[in-house]
Amino acid sequence: MLKAVEATIERNGEIHLIEPLHLAHSCRAIVTIMEAPDVPETALLSQQALAHDWERPEEDAAWSHLQ
Repeated sequence: MLKAVEATIERNGEIHLIEPLHLAHSCRAIVTIMEAPDVPETALLSQQALAHDWERPEEDAAWSHLQ
């Protein structure tokens, strides 16, 4: 069975789990390094879809008073 858990990895390679993890026995793990640690995954996944709306001239006009 595969289970994904969130963790942070220090520059020295030390791994810290975000939430406690209790296992019945020791096991192997695969660690995936994400290049943008401070950006939520949902933000990355929605960026392209939202860009379609954000890049319309109407949006520029609506927010022009903030420039």
